[in-house]
Amino acid sequence: MTTRRCDGCDTKVKIAGGIGDIWSFDFGPTDGMILELADGSEHFLCLDCVDRLPDDHDPTAEDVAALPTADDADGSPADDE
Repeated sequence: MTTRRCDGCDTKVKIAGGIGDIWSFDFGPTDGMILELADGSEHFLCLDCVDRLPDDHDPTAEDVAALPTADDADGSPADDE
């Protein structure tokens, strides 16, 4: 299985379909996608980061840069506390 880092949270994301899948027989789904945003930039984002993009306007590279990284999510206290 091939992996690629998410441009938003920097976690390794599984990419299905590569030559490695032929030998491992791991034919699972891809856990991310490349999006072309309103400002013309392209970013590979995991599905969780795609869900975190704003719904009230067309996302831009600034919105991707504002996504929390995996380190931010692990080290920060929950908002409910």
